[in-house]
Amino acid sequence: MQLQLNGMGDLVWHAEYFRCVAEQSRDGQVSVIAAPTTMARELIGHEPWVREVIDFDRRPRRSERRKGRHSGWGGVLRFGAELAPKHFDRMVLFSDHPGRAIVACWRAGIRTILGFGDTWLQRQLLTPSPWIRRYRGPAVAGYRDATAFSIAQGFCQAPIVPRLNVRPDALARMTQRLAPLQGPLHALAIGASLPYKQWGEDNFVDLANRLAARGHGVLLLGGPAEGAMAQAIRARVEPAQRDRVIAMTGISVAESVAALSLVQSCSGNDTGAVQFAAAVGTHAFVVLGPRPPLEHDPEHVHLLQAPQLSDISAADVEARMLAVLGEGLSGTCG
Repeated sequence: MQLQLNGMGDLVWHAEYFRCVAEQSRDGQVSVIAAPTTMARELIGHEPWVREVIDFDRRPRRSERRKGRHSGWGGVLRFGAELAPKHFDRMVLFSDHPGRAIVACWRAGIRTILGFGDTWLQRQLLTPSPWIRRYRGPAVAGYRDATAFSIAQGFCQAPIVPRLNVRPDALARMTQRLAPLQGPLHALAIGASLPYKQWGEDNFVDLANRLAARGHGVLLLGGPAEGAMAQAIRARVEPAQRDRVIAMTGISVAESVAALSLVQSCSGNDTGAVQFAAAVGTHAFVVLGPRPPLEHDPEHVHLLQAPQLSDISAADVEARMLAVLGEGLSGTCG
């Protein structure tokens, strides 16, 4: 089974459908093929339905400044040769551009290849099966397409809200690490995969100060690349409240998921962290700006949209949190 999309949030949207495919597969397991950037081993590698995670290293992040092992048509053929010894019975492609994956399948000797079939050419190359028309509405398409495909193929009967199971070892570590913080906890997702998604340091400082002033604890959550930003934000928090704010940018993805299961809310950029939060049942307040809405979990994903990302203030986020969390946010601690 292969996921074309490259983001961690993309994997979260698909994971429950992958589980459904596994339930109809040999031994109740599947091998998941995904880009290393999805962090699939950290997010779902512990699941009993995952036989293994296989990296399809075609498009590394620009910051890595390297060519992917499976880039180009030569890399695709190499990937197919790597798959051949595994003797897979079928490939399930969650992809709207399956051309390279189909070539890899043929090189690997996989002859049952299920996919969307959205175009005439796809229907000539894929194994005949129920086709779908890709979603072309105003919302983000990835989850909508995965849902339609899974229902059409009989993997499930209705849409499934994305969920993640927390790794027990990571949960134990994060429970211990967060124990010293007093009061309700909130995470701020300060990372951003692309510059236009970045809400900005000033806004995160303002929101951290507002939450800390209520007596709540604040986690500044991101990857190693956000380490300097997290320290800068913390340094600008009012001195009397600074002990309520901690930076957590050096932890693993599995530990980030665990931490998000322990907080009352997660607010910030449209990035993997807010998707993790919603997937473990934590309210996620996504500073989205003018971009297409996310519709996969209206109970836990709360969108803040405006003509420009810069039009959204920390006060706007705080007000939305008050409306959703009510007394859980308005109360203060000593």
